[in-house]
Amino acid sequence: MAPTGKAGRYRGSVKEFPNFNASQDAEALYNAMKGFGSDKEAILDLITSRNNKQRIEISQAYKSLYGKDLIADLKRELTGKFERLIVGLMRPLAYFDAKEIKDALQGIGTDEKCLIEILASRTNQQIHNLVEAYRDAYERELEADVLGDTSGHFKKMLVVLLQGTREEDDVVSEDLVEQDAKDLLEAGDLKWGTDEAQFIYILGNRSKQHLRLVFDEYLKISGKPIEDSIRGELSGDIEKLMMAVVKCIRSTPEYFAERLYKAMKGLGTKDNTLIRVMVSRSEIDMLDIREVFRTKYEKSLHSMIKDDTSGEYKKALLKLCGGDDDAAGEFFPEAAQVAYRMWELSAVAKVELRGTVRPAADFNADGDAKVLRKAMKGLGTDEGAIIDVVTQRSNAQRQEILRTYKSHFGRDLMADLKSELSGSLAKLILGLMMTPAQFDAKQLKKAMEGAGTDENILIEILATRNNREIQAINEAYKVAYHKSLEDALSSDTSGHFKRILVSLALGNRDEGGEDLTRAHEDAKVVAESLKLSDVSSGDSTSLETRFLSILCTRSYPHLRRVFQEFIKMTNHDVAHTVRKHMSGDVRDAFVAIVRSVKDKPAFFADKLYDSMKGIGTDERTLTRIMVSRSEIDLLNIRRVFKEMHEKSLHHMIEKDTSGDYCKALLAICGGDD
Repeated sequence: MAPTGKAGRYRGSVKEFPNFNASQDAEALYNAMKGFGSDKEAILDLITSRNNKQRIEISQAYKSLYGKDLIADLKRELTGKFERLIVGLMRPLAYFDAKEIKDALQGIGTDEKCLIEILASRTNQQIHNLVEAYRDAYERELEADVLGDTSGHFKKMLVVLLQGTREEDDVVSEDLVEQDAKDLLEAGDLKWGTDEAQFIYILGNRSKQHLRLVFDEYLKISGKPIEDSIRGELSGDIEKLMMAVVKCIRSTPEYFAERLYKAMKGLGTKDNTLIRVMVSRSEIDMLDIREVFRTKYEKSLHSMIKDDTSGEYKKALLKLCGGDDDAAGEFFPEAAQVAYRMWELSAVAKVELRGTVRPAADFNADGDAKVLRKAMKGLGTDEGAIIDVVTQRSNAQRQEILRTYKSHFGRDLMADLKSELSGSLAKLILGLMMTPAQFDAKQLKKAMEGAGTDENILIEILATRNNREIQAINEAYKVAYHKSLEDALSSDTSGHFKRILVSLALGNRDEGGEDLTRAHEDAKVVAESLKLSDVSSGDSTSLETRFLSILCTRSYPHLRRVFQEFIKMTNHDVAHTVRKHMSGDVRDAFVAIVRSVKDKPAFFADKLYDSMKGIGTDERTLTRIMVSRSEIDLLNIRRVFKEMHEKSLHHMIEKDTSGDYCKALLAICGGDD
């Protein structure tokens, strides 16, 4: 029976072919492979437009008509990724999964990501079918092979999932929900060490409906999402497996949208993942995956496949995708719910911001001043000693070292460092020696001086700092440059962009909570300003002024509620809509504000990734963010970076920089996730 989504609708992209005739199709495939070469276009057109049940009937008809194995013939005629995709489509889903897992287990090393993806996402019935298919195809027990190839808590959780015994009852006990949330909290955050067995038991056995309520309750009693606790308490393969289980409980289509995006982003394509997901979800929930993909990544799945693949392989994948959702930011109901829930999590979670640089224990300013003087005296400079002292002290301690150095040696430590160091290392060390406000003021000044203005730096700093930080920057700017920051911005920028920056530079953002009635009114203004409302409450100039005022002066908790109300009202996401209806610096500034409100560490994680991806490194951005976030939220940024980009910040810095600059950055980074 074909799987259906809400209200009984079929959510696959591949449908049953009308007026199907297995013998005719078998003959067409035989002719396409006869003689020299093969008609790959005919093969892909036919196979991708039949559902799995019909393909199996074609295989049987082919055997009856020609006494040959269709899969063996396809393997002989086709090659590479295209062959793997077409052959995958010809297998029943359970046998396809069995083959993927067999490939993941055999040979040197295990493909843990494949095991995690399949076992975390399949239903009880799909797991039972998989176990049977594995036994039939390989005359082996899947559980025994998994036991022999994995270890520890990762192995235990895989075995629990392999039983296919997750509860399926939709009737949920409130008492048990509260108890499970409490047990998970006590097994992790409230315990010295972690009780993995409790996580395995609850996440491996309870029903999806029950666990969604457990996650809500956990957020309520702990102030943070269950995902944060898993990241903090577990590590390695068990952490990845538990995160996959939680993602599938929350939204299986969202999990697969993320898998597809990560398979195609950046240099190179993870074709095995791309093929596995496109084949396995084409008759289950591909339409839902497409919707969520468009919501989260501002582009359609179709367009990303088109840009990232080629030839018949691309054509076949696009047929499985089933269509192009080109109206980025406009949600179907299911995708709107995902976007709304993401804002809900952002609004409720009490994220503890943590830096990587902390005050040094047994701090001795006198001793540190002497070490630094010695490192710079005579011929040559001991950069290692300078890095060790400067990166391992808090900013307040560094200010004390500056004063002590002056009183002991009658010299300016900043001037000495400037004369002894050079290049990127000098900029990094000197940045660390300034107060945060002095450092930000200098970055703003450099962004505005000379020919042209670096608007991205102005946006990054002014859109992400709180009132106290902004006020300190204003004071530091005035002291250093004898001109107010507001005057500098006014003379260097123009139009709406100038108004946004000046408004942010006043540091007058509300600091209270949300006001639901006002949030509804504000959402209406945002919708009217972005031309998504038929009702207009004033002239366009007045609307633009109110829109600017809302984004630049409302509190973060209030804006989160405004953006949720906006989704309810318009079925659109505010960031996507701003990108679509605005342009240039104004668009970039508003998007930065929205992203900062939603998840500031994710905003900075993306900027760090962009500074290092591809050829060359944007060392100015890398230095600026590492310095400015080191005592605020760099630990949070590190965790988000790993989750978003599947590599650690430490690893990327190590690969992308060199020498003493690299050593200093890694010291600030504070560890490898």
